[in-house]
Amino acid sequence: MIIRVPKEIKNNERRVAFTSSGAMTFISHGHRW
Repeated sequence: MIIRVPKEIKNNERRVAFTSSGAMTFISHGHRW
């Protein structure tokens, strides 16, 4: 999974939000920033 920060939100998107500590957990498990 590649983690990105969206610039804008569009209708019918299925993104979820998480904290910076949550992002670090994903990164520590091999996901890319």
